[in-house]
Amino acid sequence: MTLNAPNISHARPRIRQLDEAAINRIAAGEVVERPASAVKELVENALDAGAGNIEISIADGGKTLIRVADDGCGMLPEELPLALSRHATSKIDGSDLLDIHSFGFRGEALPSLGAVGRLTITSRAEGGEGASISVAGGEIGPLRPAARAIGTTVELRDLFYATPARLKFLRSDRAETQAIHDVVKRLAMAAPGVGFTLRDLSGGGEGRVSFRADARSGDLFTALGGRLRQIMGAEFIENSLPIDAEREGFRLTGHAALPTYSRGAAVAQYFFVNHRPVRDKLLLGALRGAYADFLPSGRHPAAVLFIECDPHLVDVNVHPAKAEVRFRAPGIVRGLIVSALRHALAEAGHRASTTVAGAALGAFRPEPATGEATARVYQMDRHSRGAIGAALSAQAPAPETPGFAEMAAPSARFEPVEEGVDRALEDLPLGVARAQIHENYIIAQTQDGMVIVDQHAAHERLVYEKLKQQMAERGIAAQALLIPEIVEMSESDAAMLHSVAGDLARLGLVIEPFGSGAVAVRETPAILGEVDARALLRDILDELADLGEAQALKARIDAILSRMACHGSVRSGRRMRAEEMNALLREMEATPHSGQCNHGRPTYVELKLADIEKLFGRR
Repeated sequence: MTLNAPNISHARPRIRQLDEAAINRIAAGEVVERPASAVKELVENALDAGAGNIEISIADGGKTLIRVADDGCGMLPEELPLALSRHATSKIDGSDLLDIHSFGFRGEALPSLGAVGRLTITSRAEGGEGASISVAGGEIGPLRPAARAIGTTVELRDLFYATPARLKFLRSDRAETQAIHDVVKRLAMAAPGVGFTLRDLSGGGEGRVSFRADARSGDLFTALGGRLRQIMGAEFIENSLPIDAEREGFRLTGHAALPTYSRGAAVAQYFFVNHRPVRDKLLLGALRGAYADFLPSGRHPAAVLFIECDPHLVDVNVHPAKAEVRFRAPGIVRGLIVSALRHALAEAGHRASTTVAGAALGAFRPEPATGEATARVYQMDRHSRGAIGAALSAQAPAPETPGFAEMAAPSARFEPVEEGVDRALEDLPLGVARAQIHENYIIAQTQDGMVIVDQHAAHERLVYEKLKQQMAERGIAAQALLIPEIVEMSESDAAMLHSVAGDLARLGLVIEPFGSGAVAVRETPAILGEVDARALLRDILDELADLGEAQALKARIDAILSRMACHGSVRSGRRMRAEEMNALLREMEATPHSGQCNHGRPTYVELKLADIEKLFGRR
């Protein structure tokens, strides 16, 4: 049976030289995938030209119009035709393709855009005359004089009109507009000292400004922090940690969010290499690894990170779109990211994101009635704070009032604290324990508010950190069981446990085979105290099944330690004395990462007194 290849002729093929127009259209398929790609190339050209302000205008998702105007150095009239030639650039001289300090360097963007759309360039350089040149479908028009201030305007109309098949692969106008927004925001992060304006002209007229970021001034973190506040929002800055670390020629700067400020998708992760926005698997993997100990499956960290190094240490000429890079020493870069982020998270201590408190307060607030335009004004708001304080003092129950303890709900326990210790503890970050409710939540009073602590989640993180510390220092101490506990299970589960028996022994859990489909537990980690061996083994089996075989040994050990910690922590439903609750609060303050449990959930919620008073209409 003979198979016919429909795209291959039976005649002998002949080698021929493609014309310039076909070459440019082929190149455009690599450089310009969609309107957002065109915007990226044009804005990068403006940044390379030293622009201080860049205005981008689009229509119909960039399909019918893309215009980028800048106040950069501009071009002389005689340079405009050369700018439309392939591989003509002012960025490099071609002697060293690794010594690249600019965004663009390949000289492909403008001729590629002119090959698939209607392109017009208007520019003027200092000391020269303004000029304009147009190209449509690869056909270059004559050079014409034009009036313009110093700088360049590039206008691209009817993208892909010369290759209509490409138009069928574009998404909706809304989706393409969103992709352009993402590109502009990334470039705005890369250049905080440059002003950006994105205007949507769809429908005609002057359009509307959909994105604006004014130029920021100041040092590295001041300018970057101001720009990220504009783009990522104030919440990100308030709940992120500044990063600044160096290792063997690489410097890492930026902001990384607290684990409790995680996202449901990887939509808030931005990396820049020598200020170039990139999407690199190595960098994204290092970010996931840094947060692996703090986030559960399905949650993703938020971070904006910049890597700076000698251009010779990184190859940016991997792909025409320049979105991928290749490092000469990838292990150093990955280690720098993981160690710097983990060090910053450790220094954050017990800190949790403010969005946790915001969500709690939002849950307390009643929804406004339909049609209610303004907040209700209470009678007490018309009195002075002094009058309110005097009224509250008069209405407060006397200390000797009998029956007050009996009035408390059965699930709430109020513990007295010595008067001398009381005020001193209130000054500490997590305050002084006042009550335990539902045998699971500790209520603590701080100098300017209150803290609600999930006792099980908090102690679980504390035990986990102790286990990791013991493991790193000397191995986890084990306690021998007087009578080994026999746990029956399937033969496959028993085989899985026996395959990691050596690792479990290092963790203080010693197991042995006990016939077919059974395991004898002879020793358990001493720090866990009395544990349910059967439940512990089941949890470890679940963790091994979730991780699979591809995980590194350390990741598997940490995951098992996390499961063990759950069995050694204070259980929900246990009543705690005042000294126990305060001891837990003090340990949380001294332990890194105690603001979130092993699964990434917050261990406490802090409510400021001012916010609580608002709930009751006091402010």
